[in-house]
Amino acid sequence: MIKPILVIKFGTASITTKTGELDEVVMQDIARQVAAIHNDYHIVMVSSGAVAAGKKLLKNYTGTISERKAAAAIGNPLLLNKYASFFAPYGINIAQSLCERQHFSNRNQFLQLKKTYEDLWANDIIPIANENDVVSNLELKFSDNDELATLIAVGFGASVLLFSTSVPGVLDKEGNVIPEIPVIDSGALALANKEKSALGLGGMISKLTFARLATRMGIKVVIFGIRTDDGILNAIKEQTGTLCPPQECSMPARKKWLASGSLVTGSLQVDAGAYKALQNGHSLLAVGVKGIINKFESGEVFEILDENSLSVAVGRSKVSSDEIAINLKTTKLTVANADDIVLI
Repeated sequence: MIKPILVIKFGTASITTKTGELDEVVMQDIARQVAAIHNDYHIVMVSSGAVAAGKKLLKNYTGTISERKAAAAIGNPLLLNKYASFFAPYGINIAQSLCERQHFSNRNQFLQLKKTYEDLWANDIIPIANENDVVSNLELKFSDNDELATLIAVGFGASVLLFSTSVPGVLDKEGNVIPEIPVIDSGALALANKEKSALGLGGMISKLTFARLATRMGIKVVIFGIRTDDGILNAIKEQTGTLCPPQECSMPARKKWLASGSLVTGSLQVDAGAYKALQNGHSLLAVGVKGIINKFESGEVFEILDENSLSVAVGRSKVSSDEIAINLKTTKLTVANADDIVLI
């Protein structure tokens, strides 16, 4: 029997105290709950907290990029050692997976990462993923671990994605938990508090933004409070937090990767006729391009904007933006094949 894949993301504020120390009580409880479902799922834990764990050992820490990298280098082994000690009583081993954006933007590297995780699961080992802050280039960073968790969930075909937070779920204006958000639209995004925690990079707006992508790719998302009783177990059963139900999606795995994991390097704008052709499953021709917004090379992934400058699709280019620019009215020049275009 093939197990479904479950991705659980733990933010810095979820697993640290108010003073920034690792919250061992919470981490022990995470191990207890994850151990209870270990036999039912292939699990990936995406855990922040390395910087918070390591920064206390740096003198006069102010949070510069280089200091964050140093804190991550110190904190990564501290964080993993804690997790290892808390999973040990359940006979569960863990593995560290430090990821960079290129591991997802390059499909061959992504497939190697996926195979590594499959080998870990085959040996009943839980991978714990985190961004490789020590070496990540600023321009190629994940926006936060919410994005990393979503890319893993979408790329690996997860059934469920859980976002743990320091609050009980998505709250309405009165401070009450919203039990379900059927569709994550602009109204739902407006509910999010735009403030980030003092310890982490993300916030509720980030979680809802990536939940929107995950649900559109057919993944159930639950945003829940880690400090609620049996929060993980009840979130899976949709008995706590905010449920964002999956949307119907028949997209093949490669197109899911293209829509989520690929690294967009450029952008162009198309006219109404070209956009309608894309909606009908046709390739993008140069004649339908109104203009180049950001340059890209042949083989790179670019963003497609409609006449209102709204992002409507991504595609992998057959030609460079320079070649497109000098052939804008050419009906025979294919910018991207239909198989390499995903509407978003």
